[in-house]
Amino acid sequence: MVRRRRNHNCKRESLKLSRTTADIVFMFEWKTDYATGIGSIDAQHQSLFAIGRELYAAMSEGQGKAVLGRILDRLVQYTTVHFAHEERLMKLHNYADLAAHKAQHDALVKQVVTLQEEFRAGRATMAVQVLQVLKDWLDGHIRKTDMAYTECLKAHKAA
Repeated sequence: MVRRRRNHNCKRESLKLSRTTADIVFMFEWKTDYATGIGSIDAQHQSLFAIGRELYAAMSEGQGKAVLGRILDRLVQYTTVHFAHEERLMKLHNYADLAAHKAQHDALVKQVVTLQEEFRAGRATMAVQVLQVLKDWLDGHIRKTDMAYTECLKAHKAA
């Protein structure tokens, strides 16, 4: 849950997380079971974890909507770049399930962009929802879907 707090000195709204979401930050810790063994992909995944930690920190410190908006913008941009990189490697090495994997990527991008638009429209809880979406994606997509292509890419010595 997000509480709105008014700072009367600078007349801007800031957002603050309640203590009930404190456990979310632990989902943004890199663990070895997230490692695909493909250097470029693991580095990008770690960057996504870092953006998740940054978003969480900004929310928990009660930073304003403008700060959160910039972090969300970076998250959307970086996710798009990361997905394009994964898809390029899968295509280059003829990964059989590329179409299904790309469909999952497209669905996540659509979901995050929708949340971003709603956040910009003034729904403060969107940042919390983005944290949850990012947490679920990092955990589920990387551990399951991404691990499915690792054997194929490693066999072709993808970097």
